[in-house]
Amino acid sequence: MPLPFLTADRAFDTAAESALPYDDPDRWRRPYRPGPWRVGAAALGLLLASFVLFSAVLIALTGSPSAAWVVLVTGLALVAGALRLLRMGVWVSRRGLRRTGLLLTRTVPWPQVASVRTVQQPVRWLGLPRTVQGQALALVRTDRGAEDSAPLLTTHSLDFLGRPAAFDRAADTVEAWAAENRRG
Repeated sequence: MPLPFLTADRAFDTAAESALPYDDPDRWRRPYRPGPWRVGAAALGLLLASFVLFSAVLIALTGSPSAAWVVLVTGLALVAGALRLLRMGVWVSRRGLRRTGLLLTRTVPWPQVASVRTVQQPVRWLGLPRTVQGQALALVRTDRGAEDSAPLLTTHSLDFLGRPAAFDRAADTVEAWAAENRRG
């Protein structure tokens, strides 16, 4: 079963004349593949969920339906959390730029984007409180006049840790989407 949210479009890997080699620019796309840290964390979450769901079946067979429902809901919450972890990231379309987090998704229409640029700054390592020096893709909005507090992408996030070339490609692609859609 193909999981379209797990991989970026293959058109990104091919050399094209345009910076935006997509057939349908109205569809939301993540212009990069999820990194191995993100996929590994989601896989561990799904592995844990399989044990929890199996234990829900065993609890239901031993005769405690109320406890089985609690464990079943816990297992389904783990599955939903792992799938949401895979969906986290930056998504682009002709309508705007979307930052998807674990619990919250924010969309910024292109007319509200002043610029998207790569900056050197302290960034959080794997989303933890510890900061290291790295690169970040910063969004500057026209309605706020200043940069958003959280960067869109960083070199030390779950997607790009140890993959600086992948960060550069993703940042260039998001910047190209911003430049193309702010003009048009």
